[in-house]
Amino acid sequence: MSIYEEVGGAPTFERLVHAFYQGVASDPELRALYPDEDLEPAERRLRMFLEQYFGGPPAYSRERGHPRLRMRHVPYPVTADMRDRWLRHMLAAMESLDLPEDKAELMRDYFQRAAHMMVNTGHGPPPPPAQVPAE
Repeated sequence: MSIYEEVGGAPTFERLVHAFYQGVASDPELRALYPDEDLEPAERRLRMFLEQYFGGPPAYSRERGHPRLRMRHVPYPVTADMRDRWLRHMLAAMESLDLPEDKAELMRDYFQRAAHMMVNTGHGPPPPPAQVPAE
């Protein structure tokens, strides 16, 4: 059985992603990353992606193609602070579910790895090149 099936399938992922986006909606800095006035389309996309990733139906790929997760986020400035906010809300959403601990740990591990991979800014511009003193 897949993790998707072992944690309860679609209803579990619906609850997880809905709880996550409630956290996003309450976080002004993270919410600013979502251009749509309504978070429902983002909620649907994340739910489909997570269902597919954890062994559920491939609806995400059928509708949107290959996930290309990092590439899809390039237009958005994902800083370490945004990563931490995203993780805080996702891990809180995970805690709102009653999942078998071994499956929850696998899911948390994925969320942490994926969140770290998404950071695409935050280190500031590179320092200027060293000036060679004139002789």
